[in-house]
Amino acid sequence: MKEIKDIVHAFDIAVREGKKTALATVVHVEGSSYRRPGARMLVTEDGQLTGAISGGCLEGDALRKAVLAITQGKNKLVIYDTTDEDDAKFGIQLGCNGIVSILFEPITDHPGNPIELLRSVISKRETAILISGYSLNKPEHPGTCEPEKFPSKIQQELLAVSKEVLENGSSVHAELNIGENQILFFIEYYQPPISLIIVGAGNDAIPLASMGNAIGWTVTIVDGRNSHATSQRFPLADKLWIGKPKELIRQMVFDGRTAMVLMTHNYHYDIEMLGLLSDKPLAYIGLLGPASKRDRMLIELDEKGIHLSEETLQHIYGPTGLDLGAETSEEIALSVLSEIMSVMQQKAPIHLRQKQTAIHQTQL
Repeated sequence: MKEIKDIVHAFDIAVREGKKTALATVVHVEGSSYRRPGARMLVTEDGQLTGAISGGCLEGDALRKAVLAITQGKNKLVIYDTTDEDDAKFGIQLGCNGIVSILFEPITDHPGNPIELLRSVISKRETAILISGYSLNKPEHPGTCEPEKFPSKIQQELLAVSKEVLENGSSVHAELNIGENQILFFIEYYQPPISLIIVGAGNDAIPLASMGNAIGWTVTIVDGRNSHATSQRFPLADKLWIGKPKELIRQMVFDGRTAMVLMTHNYHYDIEMLGLLSDKPLAYIGLLGPASKRDRMLIELDEKGIHLSEETLQHIYGPTGLDLGAETSEEIALSVLSEIMSVMQQKAPIHLRQKQTAIHQTQL
């Protein structure tokens, strides 16, 4: 997730500059809110903000609460309630008709601090769990932590819930009692960012790579032309690979969060790459161009004895993109990224006004 990467990066800069910091985390939402549990923001003692916990309506007050947490050296829980007239008096107008609980944690240099836990999560390309604990009846809040921080009985319960979260693929809230302290735990399911492999380094790939980076995906550019796949043309790409498909396919890492778009405008390069994907666990394979091109490629591969599996065929989206009326390369990039996201999130692309339920799934 780009937000977590930005927060870790900002923290490292703050440390080098000798600045104290605090981490603000949305741990619970009742009703509607712009950001959901798991949204984070890093605050430095001089007021620099990285990340976001709302659409901008909470940040001003959150800055003051974060600085107070830094000064006191203690975790703090602050609950913003839009039904409370005092919130409106102080200028905290959420505009979403929701109650938002924010946990503020001053960051110290001890091992296992919240930033180090975030750093550990993003260092590996795998699903993970983040645990944030807070109390409703005591001023002591465990904060972002590992199960090992607690007595063995609590450890076992947290590990059991964490296992369920990993199996179900969704975050939950759990309530546990530690003595007289009623502790709520937000157990967050973390997925690695989408890995976008763009096969083709033409001009139309530039906005696709740029937008992919802007939303926090890892972006790899693949092409056979060293004149096109350059850092000057793709300064934000995480990787630039130049070569033939058979050479490059060995270097690629695929998983259920990987999407590939074939758009070299070189038919032979694209069809060769497509023929190498049958046993790869790609969630999305996009083919730029009309349906007739897709059909021709599949027929030619079949005639060559290269039979794509049914599962692979189900993951081919050609023509790539949603029907948004896109014309320019930037509009096409938006169309393609939108389709990839809908596939990865398993969400039907509809107008939100057509939904009969809440926009976000409630986390229990």
